[in-house]
Amino acid sequence: MSGNPFSEVVTDGIRVHAAAQLLPEESEPDEDRHVYGYRITLHNEGKEPAQLLSRHWIIVDGDGRRRDVRGAGVIGQQPRLAPGERFSYTSFSPLPTSWGTMEGSFTFRADDGKTFPVQVGRFLLVPTAPALDLAQSGS
Repeated sequence: MSGNPFSEVVTDGIRVHAAAQLLPEESEPDEDRHVYGYRITLHNEGKEPAQLLSRHWIIVDGDGRRRDVRGAGVIGQQPRLAPGERFSYTSFSPLPTSWGTMEGSFTFRADDGKTFPVQVGRFLLVPTAPALDLAQSGS
């Protein structure tokens, strides 16, 4: 297993920081259910506003099983970020194994109507990851 418990990637002026931690109170290891909370922070470091339209997650468990998750927006929102603005949110992902990885992309739309992908680098879902402040939702 190689990688980081967090990732940070910049694509077309959008910085994405992602980190996860095990949620023991939501997990049931004896029933092969390990729930990870993750926090995503998006920061528009570019010169133009952009709106998040959709997400695509690639989640791979410790046995190599892949699950793709696609959907509109994040946590029911499609935030528009002006230059310099940030948006953070938390969500969760259950795994049947004690560890795994997540990575993916967001689709953004610029004000001129052009859409572009923004990468989310691979980060680990591991029980020993540093604690996150998952209490906050979109900001």
